[in-house]
Amino acid sequence: MKNIFIDNDIVLDLLTMRQPHYEAVAKVFTLAENGKIKLSVSPLTFANTNYILSKKLSAIRSREILGKLRMLVNILPITAKTIDMALTDALFKDFEDAIQYHTALQNRQDIILTRNLKDFKKSKLPVMTASEYLSASENI
Repeated sequence: MKNIFIDNDIVLDLLTMRQPHYEAVAKVFTLAENGKIKLSVSPLTFANTNYILSKKLSAIRSREILGKLRMLVNILPITAKTIDMALTDALFKDFEDAIQYHTALQNRQDIILTRNLKDFKKSKLPVMTASEYLSASENI
C-alpha cells in the first residue's frame, strides 16, 4: 500500500470542492476510503485548514468538517528534528513547505501530492498532482 503525503492545497481542494481540482482529489480520497492507499498529513494541515474554513464557516462547522477529514487521514508527527531540518534547508523558500516536506521524508512517505509542484522542485520524493497520480496509478 502506498503511503501518500497530501499537502494542504489537496485538502482544501476536497473540502471546498475547488474546481477544476475537486474530481481528481475526491478520487484519491475514495482510494483511501477503500483501503487502496494510506493518506497522511502533518498537524499543520489541520491548523491551516481550520483557519481558512473558519473565515467562511462557524467554528463548530469547521471542526465538524475537520473531524470527518480526521477519519480519512493519518497525522504524522512534527518533531524538533523536522523543524531543525526545515530551518536549515535552503532549497525551500517557504518555511511551511519545508516543514511539510521534511515531515513526509522523515515518516517514509512514498509520494507527495500537491497542486503546487514548483514548491517541491528539489524533493527526493516523487511529487505529483492528484490528476498525475491517478493517471500513473490506473491499475489500483
